[in-house]
Amino acid sequence: MMLQLKRKTSPPALSATLAILLAACGVVSASHTLAQDAPTADPSAPAATPAGAPATSEAKVYPHWKDDLAAWRAAREREIGAVDGWLTLVGMEWLNSGVNSIGAAKDNNIQVHAQAPDHFGLITVSGGADSAKPHKGKPQSDAAPTSQPQGAPIVQLLSPPGGFPPDLLVDGKPAREGQLTVDGPSPSVISWHGVTIVVLNRGGRYAVRIKDSNTPARTGFKGLNWYTPDPHFRIQAVWTPFVPPQIEKIPTVIGTTLDLPSPGYAEFVLDGKPYRLQPVLEDADHKTLFFILSDVTSSIATYGTARYLHTGLPDHGLDQPGLLVLDFNLLENPPCAYSSYATCPQPPQQNQLPVPLEAGEKIYGPQ
Repeated sequence: MMLQLKRKTSPPALSATLAILLAACGVVSASHTLAQDAPTADPSAPAATPAGAPATSEAKVYPHWKDDLAAWRAAREREIGAVDGWLTLVGMEWLNSGVNSIGAAKDNNIQVHAQAPDHFGLITVSGGADSAKPHKGKPQSDAAPTSQPQGAPIVQLLSPPGGFPPDLLVDGKPAREGQLTVDGPSPSVISWHGVTIVVLNRGGRYAVRIKDSNTPARTGFKGLNWYTPDPHFRIQAVWTPFVPPQIEKIPTVIGTTLDLPSPGYAEFVLDGKPYRLQPVLEDADHKTLFFILSDVTSSIATYGTARYLHTGLPDHGLDQPGLLVLDFNLLENPPCAYSSYATCPQPPQQNQLPVPLEAGEKIYGPQ
C-alpha cells in the first residue's frame, strides 16, 4: 500500500513562479535555440536566471551542453559494459543460517551459472537473532543497502573438501578461511578469474551477488540506445520542501517496499501543462536527488518498469524553496533492464507521468 503524503501548499512566491512558467510556455520559441550561458562541466546543473528576468519552462542551455551530455552518455556506456557492470550479473541468492556450499556443481546450495570450479567453498552464517530463519525469494533491491544491526550474524568463508580451488582470491589475495566483511563501502570480494562473489547485508539478512565478466551479454555489448539530445527536455522546475521531510514507500519489482526519505517535490511545465515529481534520497550524504519515474513512452520505446534521473540539489538547498533543473536527457534505465537477477525500485503513483518524455535512454537490446 502506498503511503499517501500530505501535500504542502506552495508558498505564494513559488505559486507565482509556476504561473509565470505556464504563461511563458506560450512564447517559448519552437526552435529551442541554445542559450549562451557560461559553460559548466555538469549537464544537470541549474542555469542561472538574471534578476528580474521572466522564468521559462526550458532551462537555459550553455554552449558545451551537448558535449557534456555526450561525455556523460559515454561514461554511462562504459559503466554498463564494465567487467563488473550490470551485464555481468548472473545470480542473486539468499544465504541460509548455517553452511551454504557454493560453486558450479549442481550439488551446491548456491549454484554458480558460469564456467567456474565445481566448489568454491562454504559460506557460513552463524549467531545473531535472525540467523536461524531461512530466507526465500530474491533479495531486496540493490539500491537500498542497510547497516548491520547490533548482534548480527557472523559470515565466514571456509574451505570445501579438498581445499580451495587454485587461483581463488579474497580481496585480491590467495583465499584463506576467515570472516568476510559484509558491511560498509568495501565488502569482501571472492574472485576466480572473471567470476566474483560478494556477500551483502540486506536489513540483517544476507545474500550473495554473483557476477561473471565473460557473459555473452557483456562480451557482445555494443552500446546503449538513446534519444537524440533535445534541449526542450532540459527544464527548470520549482522546488518546494516538505516540512518536515517525508518518508516515501517505494515499491520494488519483487513486491517489497523501501522506506526512503523524500525532502520535497519539483513542479514544472512541459508543453504548456504543469506536472509534479517527487524524489527520494539514496544515501546519507544527500548530494543528489533520485527521481524514479515512468511516462507514456514506457514499454513502448523506453524500459517498462521505470527510468531513473539523478540531479543536483535545488539552488537554495533541500530545506528552502528554490529552483531545480530537470534534464530528462539524463534519464537512464534501472539495473533490471540488463539482468533478470537485479531487483529495482518502481515509481510511486505520483511519479507516473501522463506525458511522453522522448529523451534519455531507450529500451536496451543487442545491436
